[in-house]
Amino acid sequence: MAELRALRIHDRMVARAVLSALLPVWLILLGFDTVTAFAAQFDEIGEGAYGVGSAVLEVLHTVPRRLYELFPSAAVIGSILGMGALAATSELTALRAAGLSRLRISAGALGAIAALTAVMVLVGETLGPVGEQRAQALSVAAKSENLAVARWSGLWAREGETFMNARRGFVRDVGPESYVELFDVRMFEFSSEGRLASLAVAGRAEHRLGHWTLFDVRRSRFGERGVETSHAERERWDSSLDPQLMSLGASRPRYLSTADLAASLDYLRRNGLDTGEFEAAYWSRYFYPVHALVLCLAGLPFAFGTLRSGGFGKRLFIGVVFGVGYYLVLRRMAIDVAEVYRVDLRLANALPPLLIATASWWWFRRRA
Repeated sequence: MAELRALRIHDRMVARAVLSALLPVWLILLGFDTVTAFAAQFDEIGEGAYGVGSAVLEVLHTVPRRLYELFPSAAVIGSILGMGALAATSELTALRAAGLSRLRISAGALGAIAALTAVMVLVGETLGPVGEQRAQALSVAAKSENLAVARWSGLWAREGETFMNARRGFVRDVGPESYVELFDVRMFEFSSEGRLASLAVAGRAEHRLGHWTLFDVRRSRFGERGVETSHAERERWDSSLDPQLMSLGASRPRYLSTADLAASLDYLRRNGLDTGEFEAAYWSRYFYPVHALVLCLAGLPFAFGTLRSGGFGKRLFIGVVFGVGYYLVLRRMAIDVAEVYRVDLRLANALPPLLIATASWWWFRRRA
């Protein structure tokens, strides 16, 4: 019993040290990110009713999503700093002298990281997507009187006597090109007397090569004595709606919740459309906890050592570069290669953490 209580004390000490370093790092990274995001809005201040206050509110709404995205990098830096602080006071040496292995000492740090990871997974499914949607609605409403974003009915736009509604809208990135893609599109055209003249329903619409194109268009024209219907697989939509403004009401797949990604994937597959970006975002959500925990496990070896042996600053730098490089380069490269060669994205997400976890296990085993 005394031994178990000692281990609990040890775990609390390590977890407290890691959290005390992680939280300031996290806040600093968030501060840099939000200031950069706010500065990026300067060119748009003055568009319509979009002012400084609107820019501040828009950025604040995106804070939950930014916390979610920055957490893995903050976790690896904070864990190295926290464990390094224990090494600086020789507490890690004392724990090693008490018979605890490096892996057992690291368990306290991983426990604290795992708890925060669970919170971030919840944020990524709730506050993050909701905040992004509210930020989009605020930006669209302030910048244009002819655009609006509703929570349940999606994007609304007006052009003359025509009203357009899209249930879902996304900004798609294909190589260097970005374009707007809308799904479940409905277009209501009214006459000058306010009578509904036609209703068009399209499976999707996209703006590429400088113009809008509607796909799977079913149009009904209302006359005085009847309704005339027509169908077209593809139809050019001569609209002056600014795609940049439309993109303000569209979401990027990586900002959606897992449930929304699953619904979008189902729609794309049923219609034979490209699912690459959505599938990558979908599986990255499932592997988010794995990446965060494995990344910290791989970074902890850089924290062990005493100041008398020198080189903690170098180990810290290498650990940070390794952690950030893994998350931003190795993981991203594995997914890109998988998309190009049509490899299962589950394998692409699982392989990097598996390799890193194996290397970490080998290191801890050798240094046990």
